Amino acid sequence: MKLLRTIRLDTSDTFVFEKAAEPGEWAVSGAFVFWTVDPSTLQGKARSAFRSGFLGVETLGWSTLVQIVEVSDDDRARVVHLLAEKLVAHFGAPDMDAARAAAAEEVAFAESLCNQPKDILVGVHRSFEDGAVRETFRTLRPREGAKPNRVFAFLEVEGADEEQPADQVDLIAMAGREQK
Repeated sequence: MKLLRTIRLDTSDTFVFEKAAEPGEWAVSGAFVFWTVDPSTLQGKARSAFRSGFLGVETLGWSTLVQIVEVSDDDRARVVHLLAEKLVAHFGAPDMDAARAAAAEEVAFAESLCNQPKDILVGVHRSFEDGAVRETFRTLRPREGAKPNRVFAFLEVEGADEEQPADQVDLIAMAGREQK
């Protein structure tokens, strides 16, 4: 069985969302957060969460990407229970029985997104069309073959002549020339 966990590849979620999920949290789609909101009125970080966020179950923070992971039955039961508690405490569920049923549906939906191999990343795009919320999901997988070189790499070169002057670039002067 597989479920979703939040993943943070860089710090952008901390800027994009009002509250970013912590890396490694259990995650669900989170569209239910917007059931009582007119999505056309959302702005800024709330709009970003609506458009591209997965909900982290522990913190109720948002994550742009989630990772498919293997889980046990006990893990799944813990996720349902934790989400049910959050539904009662933060979203107005009338009692734990109703919350547990809703949480089980949310987790089942998240589970249905995990029809790819483990470790695949998943992103969401949410929109509001014809009076309904529409979600589309995409998977991100590593390319086959050799891994590309990194943009920056630091190499220690043994035997380099330490007497050579270092190249210097004056970025401020360059920026000033570009603006003229």
